[in-house]
Amino acid sequence: MNSRGVTLTPRRSLTRVVGPAAVVSLMLVISGCEMLPIESVGDESPAVEALDLTTCHAQVPTFAESSCMLTDWIAFGLASQRGDRQWRDAMLARLEGHAPEQRLGRAVALSWGSEAQWDQASELYKADLSLAPGELQPLLRYWLNELEGRRALDDRAGRHHGELARLRQENKELADKLDAMTAIEQNINLRQQAE
Repeated sequence: MNSRGVTLTPRRSLTRVVGPAAVVSLMLVISGCEMLPIESVGDESPAVEALDLTTCHAQVPTFAESSCMLTDWIAFGLASQRGDRQWRDAMLARLEGHAPEQRLGRAVALSWGSEAQWDQASELYKADLSLAPGELQPLLRYWLNELEGRRALDDRAGRHHGELARLRQENKELADKLDAMTAIEQNINLRQQAE
């Protein structure tokens, strides 16, 4: 009994009472459709065609609607990341022209070039991204966002380097002033000792 006159009975742990049933129920919910029997009779679902990706990976991707279009652009983006300056220059020469696919190809190649090429790549992405097929736009937008992130980090690093150089110069000037004041103080001290 407690102070209110109510008799307390020991509680059973909820997990002891509900435990096994809850575990079984949880397993059934988690397993979902995997626990249902598979019906093979009368299964008339359309067959999924196997995509042969060995025919993909054109050196220069295009907007031609095909099963390889997205794969070719991804492969080109990876090659751009790995490519050196010589590869990039050769690709830029092959991608000369004003067609949106050529301009976006140049944007991909330039976005992995030097920091000086990043501005041009960003402009090309922004100008022609909307002209790309809908299937490619999310990928190209992702690459643009990634490029903009690198540009922002580079800009921030440049500002920090400029600020660091300014602070070093200011520190040097203050050290020079301190040395000059120390020399003046020593001269004053020597005069006072001489008197």
